Amino acid sequence: MKSRDTLVRLKRFQTEEKRRRVIQLNGMIAEFTRMANELEREIGQEERRANISDLNHFAYPTYARAARARRDNILASINELSGQLDEAEAQHKEASEDLAKTQSQDARDRGAERMINVVADRRHAERSEAFRRA
Repeated sequence: MKSRDTLVRLKRFQTEEKRRRVIQLNGMIAEFTRMANELEREIGQEERRANISDLNHFAYPTYARAARARRDNILASINELSGQLDEAEAQHKEASEDLAKTQSQDARDRGAERMINVVADRRHAERSEAFRRA
């Protein structure tokens, strides 16, 4: 039974690790989204300040151009992280199902072990009773 307990603990740890990964990815996506929105706001302010919104205009603000490039990189990172999040969620679901299966198997084994002990105790009691009678 110790190996089964160890297996349950291992599966629980793996499931928890996958859950933490999902939470971490969600946090990163939220932070990157906030940063992208902030850059979008700054780009709009810079374009209004310069009164130029044409990206190809020779006097387009340098800061706005750099902020656009950074925002685009952040949006690409968000898309990549979203893919990783989908994969991490699938792995977490699989680990959770595996843990549930292992826990169910452990419960069945413990029940069977208890039943064996009950039967053994009854047989022992019956033999003791038969021995006393003889």
